[in-house]
Amino acid sequence: MDAARWEQVQALFHAAADLPLEAREALLHERAGSDAELRAEVAALLVEDARGHALLDGDRASLARQVLAPSGALPTTRFGPYHLTRLLGEGGMGVVYLGEREDLGSVAAIKLLRDAWLSPARRDRFESEQRTLAQLNHPNIARLYDADALPDGTPWIAMEYVDGVPITAWCDARQATVPERLRLFRTVCEAVQHAHRHLVIHRDLKPSNILVTAEGQVKLLDFGIAKQLDSLDLPADQTQTGLRLLTPAYAAPEQIRGGRTGIYTDVYALGVTLYQLLTGRLPFDLADKTPEEAARIITEEVAERPSSAALRTHAAPARIATSAAWADLDVLCLTAMHRDAQRRYRTVEALLRDVDHFLAGEPLEARPDTVGYRVGKFIRRNRVPVLASAVALVTLATLVVFYTVRLTRARNEARAEAARTQRIQRFMTNLFQNGDESTAPGDSLRVVTVIDRGLEEAQSLAEDPALQSELDITLGVLYQQLGKYERADSLLRAALEIRRRVLGPEHPDVATAQVALGELRLKQARYEEAEENIRSGLRLARRTYPTGHPAIARATSALGQVLVERGAYDSAVPVVESALQLYAQDTASADYASALSDLANAHFYAGHYPLADSLYRRVLGSSRRLYGDRHPHVAEDLSNLGQIQQMLGTYTRAEEYYRQAFDIAKAWYGLNHPETASYLTMLGRSLLFQNKWDSAHTALSQALAIQEQLHGPDHPEVGNALNELGSLAWQRDQLDEAERSWTRVVDIYRAAYGEKHQFVAVALSNLSGVYQQRKQYGKAEALLREAIGIYSETLSPEHVNVGIGHIKLGRVLLRSGRYAEAVEETSHGYDILIKQTDPAVSFLKAARKDLVAAYDSLGQPEKAERYRRELADTLAPARK
Repeated sequence: MDAARWEQVQALFHAAADLPLEAREALLHERAGSDAELRAEVAALLVEDARGHALLDGDRASLARQVLAPSGALPTTRFGPYHLTRLLGEGGMGVVYLGEREDLGSVAAIKLLRDAWLSPARRDRFESEQRTLAQLNHPNIARLYDADALPDGTPWIAMEYVDGVPITAWCDARQATVPERLRLFRTVCEAVQHAHRHLVIHRDLKPSNILVTAEGQVKLLDFGIAKQLDSLDLPADQTQTGLRLLTPAYAAPEQIRGGRTGIYTDVYALGVTLYQLLTGRLPFDLADKTPEEAARIITEEVAERPSSAALRTHAAPARIATSAAWADLDVLCLTAMHRDAQRRYRTVEALLRDVDHFLAGEPLEARPDTVGYRVGKFIRRNRVPVLASAVALVTLATLVVFYTVRLTRARNEARAEAARTQRIQRFMTNLFQNGDESTAPGDSLRVVTVIDRGLEEAQSLAEDPALQSELDITLGVLYQQLGKYERADSLLRAALEIRRRVLGPEHPDVATAQVALGELRLKQARYEEAEENIRSGLRLARRTYPTGHPAIARATSALGQVLVERGAYDSAVPVVESALQLYAQDTASADYASALSDLANAHFYAGHYPLADSLYRRVLGSSRRLYGDRHPHVAEDLSNLGQIQQMLGTYTRAEEYYRQAFDIAKAWYGLNHPETASYLTMLGRSLLFQNKWDSAHTALSQALAIQEQLHGPDHPEVGNALNELGSLAWQRDQLDEAERSWTRVVDIYRAAYGEKHQFVAVALSNLSGVYQQRKQYGKAEALLREAIGIYSETLSPEHVNVGIGHIKLGRVLLRSGRYAEAVEETSHGYDILIKQTDPAVSFLKAARKDLVAAYDSLGQPEKAERYRRELADTLAPARK
């Protein structure tokens, strides 16, 4: 029965169902006419309806039997060009049949969703699987051929039919050796990696979904609960339905707990599959266990080493592999299926590299859990009592252990490379940037002393230039985090020179050194050099690293930061979004949060305040989850939220955010640090706009002194503090002081950013206020028109600063007696601000006053009255 025919039957049935018997007969004869078959079909439906046995009218047992019983007879055996021949299998998502195409003589697996009407969620998952398969084109992933729906709405898809057996059964039947199993497993990893590159995670990897044909070809099946990476950032309770579809033995701990999933979830399932391939058994015995018991075992217990499990179960591979090989296999397998997602291979590519290392007889990049790791976990659990007394000792001990271990391993280049990556980059850089709360705060002189000692040690490693350059970069980044830019500069330049000389200009390590130096230049406000170094490093990284390498992501993120600082917001947004895409394998990671913060910065400076506010709040939540409530990253996020409130005119809320940020930075870094001073500047600005002049002067003067001491007289951070001090002097009618401050700010910003930057326009706009007060209206107008011209080239027409510029120009024109022009400019600025800011913000109050005066002067009192009433409304709360 086709869809049109079914609709005809349905329409006539519903028309007749509620009529008396006599009226039904008459209606059927009238509507069906000579179509006896139509009349018979509707009559049969009416008879069934009269029996009153609707599905939901029965008891629960009857309902369950009808819903969960095998599929039974199909309404048709024809699915598009396919004719069904036999049942292949049934599962929770539907039924799979073998279908043949008579025209081509080919076969396909026809999967249809039973009872699609019963669960919209199941239908959504079925359609999601269809969309997922449509975008994956890989020789080791079963392909999608066709998709449609039956006349009754039942959806179906035609997929590549795989005549194979689970990978474990295939290997066992052939008594495959460990290398053979690993090579087959490697093919599985490549297929999963392909899905990840298309932002799809499988979430249900297991041997029954990994079939191998008689010819030895691997095929990955069943993307029924796959997810797009960009849809994974959901509350845990939204994933529970999907969890019921999982096979617990292969589910990662985060899936069992209902937490967020990511690439690391598929890595875990691959680890379990590898464990089973190597040992002939699963890592955990969940037989006869309740769901609660199984969940506890998976999330709390540690699996037996594969080497021990294989020997105990007498698996065939155990008799072939050597004990030395098994030691590496233990590390490889247990790293992939580590309970802590952060301790697993971060990507399938990393897992593949270690499989290749093993097959080539090379050292693995992964390392087994050590005593140091377990001690670190203890410290993180007890960080409050341990922190104060342990930070210097832990740092010094780590350095000593590192040098001892590192120099011993320097004889073996492959092991040296792995040790550098694991020991230096992961721990030491994270110490002050992305590390644990237990390693802070950094204002202790003991920590600086330890790093200075590390620098002395590094200078003695000339016989190992590769190691020396790695340490130079690490220590350079640490000095940069401490605000010691001169020391950082010499170390990072030296590291870049060593790598170019020893490794050659096209080595990937040169790219990381260039990017590190560029990031320092960014902090030094040497933006042109920063962009040049980072772009050069990014180009080299793309040429020399594999696609998706973390070094490429870091360089891309750094380029986005430079573009934001240089005011190229439209260019920055796609670059930062590209970095986010590269970090999307783990949306709960620090790198992803950092890139998200960069994106929020770009939107903030472009004037997209609601979007920026939403992004900053997401970043703040991530930072608190990753680091706790008293970390510098949290301070940065709070400060960013404060800036939005400042721009929207809610100054008391801005002050709250700035105070929290300042307190965190002061406790972490101490007062004499650039970040602390920056938050102090922002705090002073919020106080200034609340007319708390004395408090603002104290904060801003202190911030200026710190920034000049750290950066010298010409850094943009010095300009930021001076800009607010100029505003304070102007408020106090100290025009000469305001003019000196703002003139200096213009020069600082021009030197740092160039002529076409919104910060330069802000400084010009402020300086115009001095000349307006002195009634030098020509000078004031010229500066404001120059500022508005810069805004028009660098910002959107609806940006708050554009509105402020027009309001200021309108006031100058009003004072010049050019009332019609004043109305035009002031109204333009008013219309921009009223849509975005608090109605009581000072610039809107000033605009209303000026519009009242201008309209009165033009003899248009009715128009003046509108703004007079609005002005009274905004002033009324202040009089109560």
